[in-house]
Amino acid sequence: MKTRIIHAFIEETRNNGIKFTMDDLARRLGISKRTLYENFSSKVEILDSIIDLTLTEFDEQTRLIIDNPELTLPEKIKKAIVVLPKYNEFYDLRILEQLKRSYPAQWERLNREMHQWDDLKGLLEEGIRTGIIKDMNIDLLMKLIIEASNITLDRQFFLGHSISITESFEMIVDVLLNGFMTEKNDECTGT
Repeated sequence: MKTRIIHAFIEETRNNGIKFTMDDLARRLGISKRTLYENFSSKVEILDSIIDLTLTEFDEQTRLIIDNPELTLPEKIKKAIVVLPKYNEFYDLRILEQLKRSYPAQWERLNREMHQWDDLKGLLEEGIRTGIIKDMNIDLLMKLIIEASNITLDRQFFLGHSISITESFEMIVDVLLNGFMTEKNDECTGT
C-alpha cells in the first residue's frame, strides 16, 4: 500500500503541483483518509519517504558500480554519472521550486544531497592519480558535472525536445568525457 501511495503522491504532484491535500490523495487512490493516515501521518512523511527511498537507491546503485570488478575506471565514472534513482520523475524544477517554498527542510536536504557526490569524487580522484583524467581542480570538475547533471531537472525542456532523461544523461556524459568537437577539430584549431 505504501508504494501505491507514493506513486499516487508523485502523480498528484506531477499533475497539480505540491499543493494538494491528503483528501485529494485519498480520492486519487480511491481509499479513505483513515487508510491513508494508517500508512503515512502527513504529506511531509510521504515526502521524506520519497527522498529516503531515492537517496538510498541512488547510493546502492552507485556502490554496485564502484564495487564491480569487471568495470574499468572510465566505465565506472560514466555509469556513476548516469545513475537514475527510483522516482526520478518526481524531481523536476517546478516541483523543487514548490518544495523550496512550502517544505524548506525537505528542499534543503535534497539540495544538499544533489550538490555532493562523494562516490563520484572518489572515482575522479582515482582517475587523476592514475593519469586517465587530467590533473585539474577536483572541486571545479565536480561542480561542472553536478551542474550539468542537474539540468536534467528541467523536464519541460526535455519533453519539448523529445529527449528522454536517459538520453540526456548519456549525451551529457559523452560531452563531459569526450567533448563536442569531431576529429575534424584539428583543422579548426590548427593542431
